Amino acid sequence: MNRFALTVSRGIARVTEAALGPYQTAVVRIGFATTWLLFLLREFPHRAELYGPDGPWSWDLAQQLIGANGAFSVLMWSDSRVWFEIVYALAVVASALLALGWRTRTMSVLFMVGVLSLQNRSVFMGDGGDNVLHLMAIYLVFTRCGQVWSLDARRARRAEGAHARGERVPDRVGPALWAVLGLVLIAASAGGRFDAQEWLIPALLWAVWLSQGLWWLVGRRAHGADPRVLLDVIGNLVHNGALLVIMAEACLIYATAGWYKIQGSRWQDGTAVYYPLHLDYFTPWPGLADLMSSSGTMMLIVTYGTVIVQVAFPFTLFNRRVKNVLLAAMMTEHAVIAVVLGLPFFSLAMIVADSVFLPTSFLRRLGDAAARARGRLSPGGGRAELPGQRVPETAERSHVGSTA
Repeated sequence: MNRFALTVSRGIARVTEAALGPYQTAVVRIGFATTWLLFLLREFPHRAELYGPDGPWSWDLAQQLIGANGAFSVLMWSDSRVWFEIVYALAVVASALLALGWRTRTMSVLFMVGVLSLQNRSVFMGDGGDNVLHLMAIYLVFTRCGQVWSLDARRARRAEGAHARGERVPDRVGPALWAVLGLVLIAASAGGRFDAQEWLIPALLWAVWLSQGLWWLVGRRAHGADPRVLLDVIGNLVHNGALLVIMAEACLIYATAGWYKIQGSRWQDGTAVYYPLHLDYFTPWPGLADLMSSSGTMMLIVTYGTVIVQVAFPFTLFNRRVKNVLLAAMMTEHAVIAVVLGLPFFSLAMIVADSVFLPTSFLRRLGDAAARARGRLSPGGGRAELPGQRVPETAERSHVGSTA
């Protein structure tokens, strides 16, 4: 009984004392923000046809659907072309800044708003990867995804160094962002922009905004460390819970896809992969598709291998070596899909979702290699800051929970 109590106590301490998976959540942040950014930039010439006033899915049709299902989209606030261009531009900027890790708390919220607004505006524009991005954009809001590999982490280290030297570095940008976004929320609420049916996302926006204000107020006014420690524990619990949900979501995607494939006759006889390779829509490289599909044995191996890997992956999480092997196989498979079937953004979204299971040691080596490469390329050959360096505990608390 004492051993069980000790184990429980250690488990509680582990999930409350620190935000787990800092490198994994950083990869998820960078990966999904970059995926959405590249998609928005690629479709920039066609943006009005996809999500704007020139599309076949008109603003009136979108309004009827959103009124029925209660989805969230700020594009429904106005059918103006100017408003659409503003929202699209903000989605691009938020994605870029989130990938860089600048004011990650604010940018993760704006990133979510951009993703939901555009995708819910035209629900038929997607290839499967948009569903993953849709969910992960919401989950990212709850994570402390700027602990490493971010401009916030670098700013926190510099602030910590200044504090150690007895210098005071006031943060004016964070409170200014908080005030501006608060005015936007107040104006939207007062103007009736938030429908009663779509209460979930507006409630989340208000909760994040108020919590950041509370964090700043406690940091400035509270005497003693107890209030700040309590907020830090809550933040760690929320982060760790969101990380667990992200991992469970990835497992659910693969398990569901695998078990549904088993029920299909084409997957049972080993010919399912053959047919997409002969559809014009999925063959950007006809010669490569013909080469792959010319071997019946190859098609059988790929078809059965896909099902086996997807069904087995959730069960391999208990064995690190097997999990890493299947993880590499799935990432390779998605890379092949991106090239052969012409689905780069779907594949990139799935690879990013898979990366939450990458070993920390591998990610740290990857970060160190990137830092060395940047150091060699930087003018003057100065020492580059290691992007994978862990934020000191005090600095981590100050920047992750701040108005940034």
